[in-house]
Amino acid sequence: MTHRISRRARVLGASIGAGMLIPLVAAATPAAAATPPQVSCTSAKAGLAAKLQRDITAALANRTGTIAVGLYDRSTKTNCSLRSSSAYDSASVVKVTVLATLLWDAKKHNRYLTQREADLAKAMITKSDNASTSTLWSQLGLTKIKGFLTAAGMTQTKPGTGGYWGLTQITVRDEQKLLALTTAKNSVLSDNARAYILKLMGQVVSSQRWGTPAGAPAGVAVHVKNGWLSRATHGWRVHSVGTFKGGGHDYTITVLTHGNSTMQYGINTIQAVAKVIHKDLAAS
Repeated sequence: MTHRISRRARVLGASIGAGMLIPLVAAATPAAAATPPQVSCTSAKAGLAAKLQRDITAALANRTGTIAVGLYDRSTKTNCSLRSSSAYDSASVVKVTVLATLLWDAKKHNRYLTQREADLAKAMITKSDNASTSTLWSQLGLTKIKGFLTAAGMTQTKPGTGGYWGLTQITVRDEQKLLALTTAKNSVLSDNARAYILKLMGQVVSSQRWGTPAGAPAGVAVHVKNGWLSRATHGWRVHSVGTFKGGGHDYTITVLTHGNSTMQYGINTIQAVAKVIHKDLAAS
């Protein structure tokens, strides 16, 4: 099936690691919210929830577009969420799910990744290489991808069809579930698989290490994967997921956005949220 794609879309598809070239049609995404964001936080640490709720809300003040946020810190049993079940086009954030599916499937068949698979996985995560992602997505197929999502409890994630992995629908809730699986022992991903995912997320090229790592304190281990994509509806989708460990904390952050006028505007929104989260946790 062919799609008419504008010259601008072709240029974007060729120049960014956001998601494979996709048709300019409306996706199943929510309308921009008319009410101010209501961030909800809980914590076992006295005063931390109220501080995070206040500071994240302030960081989002006057930011346009639709923004969803998730934070979980194991050390202080802190949770923050905003629009945790709102769906967004995944862009390249789905690449962590592709890698996790590959490793989950290999474990089921009691085998190691081949050198070819390892090379594709490294390019997919560290450089956000789209061709490598398309190859692995095709190799796995929707049945295995859906199998992993079921095993992971990621019931809100809907894989893109027709090979359009960049149009997978994701939510903060499910991305936080995935990050939780990569950062603690569980029955879905082996310890080796978790270490491998974090290793690659820790080797993302410097030009793609924006977003949730912004403001992370020195000495904190940072693992990140970002996604960015412009479409005819909802403007730029700009997303960042990250895991952070050190300074007495062990936490994950997901920020999903769309309705951004430019990619940089989305990055700035995400980084404003990340900076206050890192600051508040470091001070707790």
